[in-house]
Amino acid sequence: MKPVFFSMTILLISYYLSDEHIYTYFGLVICFMLWAKTVFHAENGLSDVFGRAVLITGCDSGFGHHLAKKLDCMGFTVFAGCLCPEGPGAQSLVEKGSDRMKVLQLDVTKDDDVSLAKDFVQANLPEKGLYAVVNNAGICDWGETEWSTAMDFQKMADVNLFGAIRVTIPFLSLVRASKGRMLYVSSIFSFFNCLNMGAYSVSKRGLEAFADSLRVEMASFGVKVSIIQPGNFGMATNILPKKSPQDIWDEFDDARKLTFNQKYIEMACAYFNVLCTSGFKDCSMVINAMLHALTAPKPQTRYQLVSWRDMFFFYICPFLPTCITDSVFSVSSMYQKRKVMLYS
Repeated sequence: MKPVFFSMTILLISYYLSDEHIYTYFGLVICFMLWAKTVFHAENGLSDVFGRAVLITGCDSGFGHHLAKKLDCMGFTVFAGCLCPEGPGAQSLVEKGSDRMKVLQLDVTKDDDVSLAKDFVQANLPEKGLYAVVNNAGICDWGETEWSTAMDFQKMADVNLFGAIRVTIPFLSLVRASKGRMLYVSSIFSFFNCLNMGAYSVSKRGLEAFADSLRVEMASFGVKVSIIQPGNFGMATNILPKKSPQDIWDEFDDARKLTFNQKYIEMACAYFNVLCTSGFKDCSMVINAMLHALTAPKPQTRYQLVSWRDMFFFYICPFLPTCITDSVFSVSSMYQKRKVMLYS
């Protein structure tokens, strides 16, 4: 229903924009595309889930934790990869899950962990094999490029990008055998170039390039690949770390202290701390999208999950000229204050 409502809104807007028919025709085209997309994805989903297994990374908390519980309730055998299998999140899955819930140690940055995880999965596969791998494990941080080091970028990419690659390659043959699904949790920051999110954007853009290439390769084998693009779910996942202005300032050398005003550092921290307590308060939108990607006969290649207020902008953002998307920051009060504060 949401795409239909959205398409009707576009049609009404296009009708009142001008007396010229071209705007109405343009609106009709968009309406038809969204309506067709809705019909195309409205078929019955996978019903026979018993005997099928799903591997999920990053199940200690957040999306992975909630998805593991949901799939277990549906009847899937769940291999829940956790960074800390003795931690409260992993133990909650063990205590509240069925005997189909298998919690295992899986640090996606370690080849040994991935190898042991594959051995464990193969030894405990149900009769219909490994149906899907959900590459969910990820970290997030913020900070301007000049505040960062190459190691900061490498640490982010090692989890968000190379972690997914490290897990995908050894498990791909198992998923291919069952003609199953591969899911990758990305972000709207994969295509939206936001101030202070450079390292995170690099890792997620690389992840999507990998997933897109894999989707083309796997189509011949009947394996479907989907990308999940959440918006601001900071409050639901606690993924965005909180920093103190003093911690950031203390890491600056004299040259950077001359460039970046301490008041700006305080303002940036306040802004991102607000982001940590805003946005969606639960994971249901993301979990529903993941379930559709896993069970629908014709899953979407991308699931963009943002608020209704942001939907139109982020829907067209990838198609807009760079000069327009960059100009979005010119209307931001934070960006304007930043320009004034630099070098002062």
